[in-house]
Amino acid sequence: MGVLNVTPDSFSDGGAYLDLGAAVACAEAMVVEGAALIDVGGESTRPWAQPVTVEDELRRVVPVIERLARTVRVPISVDTSKAAVAERALDVGASIVNDVTALRGDRRMAQVVAAAAGVPVVLMHMRGTPQTMSGETAYGDVVGEVIEELQERIDEAVESGIARERLIVDPGIGFAKTAEQSVALIAQLDRLAVLDCPVLVGPSRKSFIGQVLDAPVEERVMGTAVAVCLSAWHGADIIRVHDVGLMRQVVRMTAAIRARRESGSGCDRGSDE
Repeated sequence: MGVLNVTPDSFSDGGAYLDLGAAVACAEAMVVEGAALIDVGGESTRPWAQPVTVEDELRRVVPVIERLARTVRVPISVDTSKAAVAERALDVGASIVNDVTALRGDRRMAQVVAAAAGVPVVLMHMRGTPQTMSGETAYGDVVGEVIEELQERIDEAVESGIARERLIVDPGIGFAKTAEQSVALIAQLDRLAVLDCPVLVGPSRKSFIGQVLDAPVEERVMGTAVAVCLSAWHGADIIRVHDVGLMRQVVRMTAAIRARRESGSGCDRGSDE
């Protein structure tokens, strides 16, 4: 999943794609590099980010999604927690809703998704809000508690009329998690299989990588590659990234090695050249 932030303040690429032409060109380039999905967001959810109005978010994302729906041949996801934005985005060509609040942020969101036949929704784990989540990191077993809280969101989504097969879960790397907790979630990602939903992971360029490596955002590509590799190894179905071409290579190589390991077959003796 390629990340397309049409925001002025996202932590990594804020302001880079506010222009419609630049945003569309970025998405088209990611598709050429192998993106299977494009995720368009008009509101930053980095720690302490200020919320934006529905009107501003619509102004940012609707023209981009409308244009991309005509020019790219991959599904478009709208990254929003606002029902009005999701509704309009679906009207102009989006086909997935990616909600960082897991339907908690806007009580009408579940109704909008339930009414949109066949549209998948990503339920991301987060405690609090982007403004408060840094103080919401008290866990015992972070993986177990994330699973338990995601199960609650799954149950509520199903009760709201959303078919279970349309649900995707995201452990929310970096959202109300310390760097150590984010690392633990990736290391034990396979435990999320108990939820019986596809798993999306978004480790790309995030602060936990910066803290582990003491690296600024622009120097987190290698750390991201390791996180992507291990997320794929431990069962992630969708990996949300900025550097699509490079990370697709990481995923393909990881998949090849994992397939060989799971087949149990040896290698023919001979040269590697």
